[in-house]
Amino acid sequence: MANEYMAGLEDKCYQANTTSLQILQQLKQSEEEIDTLKQYVIDLKSRIAVYIPVKDDAIDRKLAEYINNYPDRQKLKIMFMRESEGVYEFGSRRVAVKVDKGKINVRVGGGYLSIDEFLD
Repeated sequence: MANEYMAGLEDKCYQANTTSLQILQQLKQSEEEIDTLKQYVIDLKSRIAVYIPVKDDAIDRKLAEYINNYPDRQKLKIMFMRESEGVYEFGSRRVAVKVDKGKINVRVGGGYLSIDEFLD
């Protein structure tokens, strides 16, 4: 009788230990998944659109596409602020922007520079 009781207690202890190990394994997997998701959120935040265009403005949509896909956003410290179609404030300067054959050009002096040249 005592042996059966002890065997029953040992079995319950074994089952409790097995359950504890399973829970610990699940916890470890969950913590790894949380770390992965945290990194994913950080990556997504770095891709969030920084410029939202006016829907009916083709120039603004093209400029937004360029800005939002710019590889080194830290270089874009000064933002373009739309005043009207094709007219933007860039820092303290007012600039005219046009799209010609799919390329963004910024008016400088008497001519136009590509947006890459303008930003450099």
